[in-house]
Amino acid sequence: MASTVARQLPAGADRRMLPTAVHRDARSTPARRWTAVAGSTFIALALTTGCHHQKHHAYTPPPPPLPRTQSSVRPSPPVETRKDREPVPTPEGRPEFVETGMASWYGPSGHRAADGSAYDGTGMTAAHKTLPLGSVVRVTNLANGESIMVRITDRGPFSHGRVLDLSESAAKKIDLYRMGVAQVRIEAFTKSTPTVEAKWCVQTGAFPTEQDALDLKSALARRYVGSKVIEFASATGYWVRIDPVRHDRTEATAIKDWIGTPLPQVVPYLVRVN
Repeated sequence: MASTVARQLPAGADRRMLPTAVHRDARSTPARRWTAVAGSTFIALALTTGCHHQKHHAYTPPPPPLPRTQSSVRPSPPVETRKDREPVPTPEGRPEFVETGMASWYGPSGHRAADGSAYDGTGMTAAHKTLPLGSVVRVTNLANGESIMVRITDRGPFSHGRVLDLSESAAKKIDLYRMGVAQVRIEAFTKSTPTVEAKWCVQTGAFPTEQDALDLKSALARRYVGSKVIEFASATGYWVRIDPVRHDRTEATAIKDWIGTPLPQVVPYLVRVN
């Protein structure tokens, strides 16, 4: 199927330089650069889906793939960490990070979490986009005051407007499970071991068609030579992830800003790898 961008070119146009043509004007804003993609794709999407009310239900985020290496050694299979099923003790001292926003829960068990462990819905764990993996976090349901201590073992949620995904059991502990989503306060505590240097990437989606994702992947690969760009599918659509050469946050932020919002449902996220 031809992409949204490709369909708008004349029949004799050279499609091999498509990403360059879309972003040729360096003075244009991300919104202008993607006008051709956003306009026709959004209209087609609106005609086929129609209006509907948003349902509050559990969200299963597509976790960003672990960075690929050139090593030929096969990765070890996920190892279930039963310690995650045990209550997480509250560290001493004051939290180093506080955030308020919407939280949801996710499942089922079985996928490989960002820290390499096997996700277990019965564990006291959670997914966050930027907190260091292994961080201990107190999550409070602001609707009832109930709190639970969890560890950050995964990345997400990749749904606009949500800041945290709890495991199924953790969501039940604070009465968030039946509601699906709730307003929470997140309090993160400093890890007892020294924090390694942060590494950053950008993930954006979900594109309704694979070709739209491939077009952005090609544009990113041409613009940010040396960076690692991958495209992958999930239950919510097609996603693109780009890892800057040095995994530097400043460069990752610049990439995020350059991508902008090519479609109403496509939002770029700054994600910490480690």
